Amino acid sequence: MTLTNISSINYIFTLALLLGCNSLFSQTGSLSGLISDENGPLPYANIFVEDTKLGTSTTEDGTFNISNIPNGSYRVIISFTGYNTIKKKITINEKETKIKVFLTEGSSLDEIVISGTLKPVVRSESPVPVEIFKPTFFKKNPTPSLFEALQNINGVRPQLNCSICNTGDIHVNGLEGPYTLVMIDGMPIVSGLSTVYGLSGIPNSLIDRVEVVKGPASSLYGSEAVGGLINIITKNPGDAPKLSTDVFATGWGETNVDIGFKAKLGTATTLVGANYFFYDNPIDNNNDGFTDLTLQDRISVFNKWNFKRKSGKNFTLAGRFYYEDRWGGQNNWNKTFRGSDEVYGESIYTNRYEVLGSYELPIKEAMNLSFSYTNHDQNSFYGDLSYQAEQRIGFTQLTWDKKLKNHDLLTGIAYRYQYYDDNTPATASDNSNAPERKNVPGIFIQDEITLASKHKLLLGSRLDYDDSHGTIFTPRLAYKWSINDRNIFRLNAGTGFRVVNLFTEDHAALTGSREVIVEEDLDPEESYNINLNYIKKIFLNNGSFIGLDASAWYTHFTNAILPDYETNPLEIRYSNLDGYAVSKGVSLNTDINFSNGLKIMAGASVLDVSNKENGVRSRQELTESVTGTWGVTYKIRPLNLTIDYTGNLYGPMKLPVLGPNDPRKKDSPWWSIQNIQLTYKNKNNIEIYGGVKNLLDWTPNKGNPFLISRAEDPFDKNVQFDQNGEVLVTQDNPYGLTFDSTYIYGPNQGIRGFLGIRYTIF
Repeated sequence: MTLTNISSINYIFTLALLLGCNSLFSQTGSLSGLISDENGPLPYANIFVEDTKLGTSTTEDGTFNISNIPNGSYRVIISFTGYNTIKKKITINEKETKIKVFLTEGSSLDEIVISGTLKPVVRSESPVPVEIFKPTFFKKNPTPSLFEALQNINGVRPQLNCSICNTGDIHVNGLEGPYTLVMIDGMPIVSGLSTVYGLSGIPNSLIDRVEVVKGPASSLYGSEAVGGLINIITKNPGDAPKLSTDVFATGWGETNVDIGFKAKLGTATTLVGANYFFYDNPIDNNNDGFTDLTLQDRISVFNKWNFKRKSGKNFTLAGRFYYEDRWGGQNNWNKTFRGSDEVYGESIYTNRYEVLGSYELPIKEAMNLSFSYTNHDQNSFYGDLSYQAEQRIGFTQLTWDKKLKNHDLLTGIAYRYQYYDDNTPATASDNSNAPERKNVPGIFIQDEITLASKHKLLLGSRLDYDDSHGTIFTPRLAYKWSINDRNIFRLNAGTGFRVVNLFTEDHAALTGSREVIVEEDLDPEESYNINLNYIKKIFLNNGSFIGLDASAWYTHFTNAILPDYETNPLEIRYSNLDGYAVSKGVSLNTDINFSNGLKIMAGASVLDVSNKENGVRSRQELTESVTGTWGVTYKIRPLNLTIDYTGNLYGPMKLPVLGPNDPRKKDSPWWSIQNIQLTYKNKNNIEIYGGVKNLLDWTPNKGNPFLISRAEDPFDKNVQFDQNGEVLVTQDNPYGLTFDSTYIYGPNQGIRGFLGIRYTIF
C-alpha cells in the first residue's frame, strides 16, 4: 500500500470520526420552562428527569433550564413542598423544549413543621400531630386580623367575650382561651395582658404558615400550653416576594391595608411589613343603642432581618410595633365622655412592641439561642371604670440537638420573666401597689427514638420552677407507626399545667358591673391527656387526592380554675374546682383535591366539656357541642377565576345568663357563618377579589329580646338592691338585672359585601 493510499485512509477515518462525534454531540437537547401556582412563579421548585441524574431547581422568577439531555422520550417530575407532584411526558430533540407547569396546593402532610418537637421535621414524620395552614387558606375568606381568620379551622373558635369592646380569645377543642399558647416564630410573646389583642395587627403579607397543635404541649413550652398551641411562622426574608400589597374594604366601611417588601443590604436581607385597619362608622342594626362593632384605628409595623454569617449559621432578628385606639358603646359617645358616667363607652388605647430573635451558635453542635421581649401598655376606660395596666415579658431559651444512632436528642434550658402591674386590687397589698414579678426557669429533655423503619417513640419531660407554686413536672410520650407511606397512626399522652393569669381571668369584669372575687390562693391547674390520631392518603389514577385526618382525645383536669357567673349576678367568682373537669371528643378533617380544579376542605368535631363538683356534673359555659367547618374552591382556569365558599357551623352551647329571671336564651341555637368570594388573577400578578360575608345574615340577637342587659341604664343608676346586695325586681327592672355585656357568643356583624385587590412582585 502506498503512502498516498495510507494518507487517504487516515483522512477518511478522521473525517468519519469527526462526523460521528459531531452527530453524537448533536443528539442532546435542553429543557426549560416556568413553574407557577395561583400566586405566580414558584421559586426553588424541583425538576428532575426520571431515570437520569439530571435535575435542577427554579430560580426566584420560577424559571429553570436543564441542558445536555440525550434525545428521547422522558417523564419529568415537578415537585414543591405542599403541592401536588406532577409527572409530565416530554420529547427531547436538538431544539430547546419548553414547558409551563401550574402546580396546585395539595396535602400538607409533607410540609416542614417545628411546633410538635421544637425542631424542623417533615409533618408526616413528626410523632406529634401538627396541622398547617398556609396564606392560601386564609385568602379564601380575607379578614382584618388573624383572630377572625381562625374561624374556619376545625376545632378552633374565636370567642368574643364582650359585645361592646369585641375583645376575645381562642378556644381549641372547646377549652377556654387561657389554655392555648399563642406564639410568633416559636416565641411565647402573646400571653397575659396581650391575650385578647395579640392576634390583631399581624400583617398577613408576612405570614408563611400557622401551625396548630391540639393537646398539651407543656413539656416543651411550659404554662399556657395546657390545651394546645398556635404558632405563627413569619416568612424567611430571603424567600419572601420583593413586594406584596393587599387592600380591601367592606360595606360596613372597614378598610384594611397590608403591605410587605424585602431588601438586601450588604450580607443581610430584611423584610418589612405593615398593617393598617380603620373603621369609624357606628352601626346599630339590633337597635339597642350600642355599636354592633367596635370602632378601631390600628397600625402595626413588623421588621425581620436575616444575617448571612461566615460560619453558615443563621441569625434572625425581628421586631413589631403595635398601636390601637378602639372604642364601642352608646352610639352618641365621643372622647369627651371618656371616663365619665354620662354616656357609656369602652375606650382602649394599646401600645405594644416586641423584639424576638434566633441565633445559631457557631460551633459544630446544633445549638440555638432564642429570645424575645415584649412591652404592653393599656390605657382604658370601661364606662367610668379606669383600667391602666402594663406588662413586660422576657424569654430566652437555649437548645441543643444531637443525633446518636437511632436517638435524636433535644435538650434545653429556658427562663421567663413576667412583670404585671395595674390599678386594680389584683396588684395591691395593704393599700399599696405591689406589681406581680414572676420568674420561671425551666429545663427540658426530649428523645425521639427510631425503633424500626416504621416505628418512632418520643419521650419528653420538663421541670419548671414557679415563684408561687414551686416545682412543676410535666412528662409526655408520643408514638408513631407509619403503617405505609399512606397510613399513619399516632398515640400521644402527656400532662400540662397552667398558673392563674390575673388579667386573663378578670377581663370580663371590666365590661360590666361585675366584681371579681378570688376565693382562695389558686393552685396551678394540671391536665392529663391522651390523643389518638390517624391519617390516610388516597391517590386516584386521574391525579386527584383525598386526605383524611381523624382524632379522638380525652383530657382530665384537676384544680381547674373556673369562673362562676351564677352565684351572684354582680360577681365573677374564681376558685379551684373541688372535683374535676373533662374535655373529650372526636374530630375528622378531609382534604380533597380533584384534577379538574375543585378542592374541598371540611372538618367536624363533637365535643363534651364538663365539670363535676360535689357529685354534680355540669356543662362548661360557652363551649359548643358540635362544630363544623368547610372551604370549597373551584378554579375556572380559562377565565383565571376562582370561587371560594367557606363557612362554619356550631351546635348549642350554654350561655352566661344573669339568673332565673333572665329572659335571654340559656342555650345558643345552631348557628352558621357562611361566605362566598370570587377572585380574578391576571398574568401580571394582580388579583381582584370580592364577595359577601355572612350570607345568612346571622347575628346572636336573633330570637333574643336583647343581648346587653339594661342597655338603657349602663351605670345601674336605676337598679335597686336589697340589704344582701341582691337586685330587686321593680317596674323599671322587671327581670331584676344589672347592666352586663358578657352574654355574647358570636359576631354582631350581619351580611355585608367586600372588595379588594392584591399585587405581588416576585
